[in-house]
Amino acid sequence: MTVVVGYLPTPQGEAALEQAIVEAQRAKVKLVVVNSSKGDALVDDRLIDAREFHLLEERLTSAGLDFWIERSTQGHDAADEVLRVAQAQRAQLIVIGLRKRTTVGKFIMGSTAQRILMQAGCPVLSVKADGTW
Repeated sequence: MTVVVGYLPTPQGEAALEQAIVEAQRAKVKLVVVNSSKGDALVDDRLIDAREFHLLEERLTSAGLDFWIERSTQGHDAADEVLRVAQAQRAQLIVIGLRKRTTVGKFIMGSTAQRILMQAGCPVLSVKADGTW
């Protein structure tokens, strides 16, 4: 069993990662970090670079976790990637960060968080970054 976290290098992603670390430590299970990019741009700030990858590895190692970092640049939807990994890993929990969006923003752009919440085959814990509301 595992805890899967959807991670972006944003305040919301950091909040999700912090909570996922706590949950994985509490349950003594593997943590799988999913960092996904749509691959629709030459430079995508959502995808961690080599330096950020190394820092993330160090952070998870120092937390004493068994972990895997899944980086996807295949052009897949982030929700699809989180759900795919959660199913493949038989996740017991998915952790995601939330950001405030307007109703129009959700209508035009869709909602990754909403899709994960509605389609996940396991519980989903959603967290927000401090001061984002």
